[in-house]
Amino acid sequence: MATFWTLGCDADHPQRIAAFWALALGYVKESGFDEPDNASIVDPDGRGPAISFLKVPEGKAAEPRTGRGMHIDVMPTDGTRDEEVVRLKGLGRDPSTRIIASPNGPVG
Repeated sequence: MATFWTLGCDADHPQRIAAFWALALGYVKESGFDEPDNASIVDPDGRGPAISFLKVPEGKAAEPRTGRGMHIDVMPTDGTRDEEVVRLKGLGRDPSTRIIASPNGPVG
């Protein structure tokens, strides 16, 4: 049985996207991943997975349905969905990040 895991995400700008998701999820930068072409963030409490962002060649960072190599879904734990949308937008979310309102589509 494996217990340690990492989500790997394709990215055009790994450091910028990792910084956003670290703020959004309460994660911290993982040491040793500070090159322009890679970034990794970890849950400081060790409960959630590490999330790595790797730069890939042009045209390779897309899956047909979403246009990205992976997406991350979040659910607010304190407050409403609308409050979470405001919070994430206030963090300067990456323009490619969509905030899902419902299974029917994005709100931002």
